[in-house]
Amino acid sequence: MSFDTLEHLPEAVAEGLAGGTLAPYLGPAMLGLVENPPVPAEPLALAALLTARNSVPGKIRNRLTQAAQFIENFKHRKTLVAGMDAAFTAQPLPSALHRWLAGLRSPLIVAGWYDDTMRTALVDAAASFAEVQGLSQSEHFGTWCGWYGADGTALADEPVDVRTVFYKPWGGHAPASNYLVSDSDYVEVLTEIDIQTPIPALVQQRRASLGFVFLGCRFNDQLPRSFARQIMKRSAGPHYAVLPDEPTRMEARFLEEQGITRIALPLADVAAQLTGRRPAFIEP
Repeated sequence: MSFDTLEHLPEAVAEGLAGGTLAPYLGPAMLGLVENPPVPAEPLALAALLTARNSVPGKIRNRLTQAAQFIENFKHRKTLVAGMDAAFTAQPLPSALHRWLAGLRSPLIVAGWYDDTMRTALVDAAASFAEVQGLSQSEHFGTWCGWYGADGTALADEPVDVRTVFYKPWGGHAPASNYLVSDSDYVEVLTEIDIQTPIPALVQQRRASLGFVFLGCRFNDQLPRSFARQIMKRSAGPHYAVLPDEPTRMEARFLEEQGITRIALPLADVAAQLTGRRPAFIEP
């Protein structure tokens, strides 16, 4: 498999992010930049928290979407949402990179995890933004996404003139406890995502002139690959992924098919270069 790998951070990445031609696409590992993150930073940790509150069969205890489905089926959807709220109620203090990104006024930021960290950074920066979240069909049948203002107020229409669209395709804790987390949540979306139905029209419009920079993302599972592939569809490129670990076979295939350049540096190093300083809690 052939894809470009760089051992340095290209100037084009910093310039593209700062200039609004590259959109940040954030994954759970962004929480690795947060000092003592008070929320789960990967699916296994989230599964452990959910199953500590609700017993599930041992064979699915470490499988997040299956464990969530069991809780939804046998304990009710409200129990699952309550478990997710408990897992993500704490507010992580945004890292220097979160704050740097919030200050860019990017046309589009994508975040594929449930924490409130990037939203907090945007609010603290007094950014002009609106948030759009994926919605579970079990709670919002026929409606694929919900829009919210910076103050958390639900919006009736797409805010086409807003400076930054903050897109959380899996939902998130704030402001309305919207979560795509169970098998059925994802089946509903993935059934339609090839024809782009669940992806907001404004996101589709803005990505047409953008490339993506994946920060804190892994592609060693079908779900993040499927969402990234469809969110990138018909975007302008180029695309980069900060991926210090050697890619798995499926990750390598994904990078190749999507034309993503791998930046083989630790996320903390990239964050330090982008922000111009190394956060004090990251060991040199």
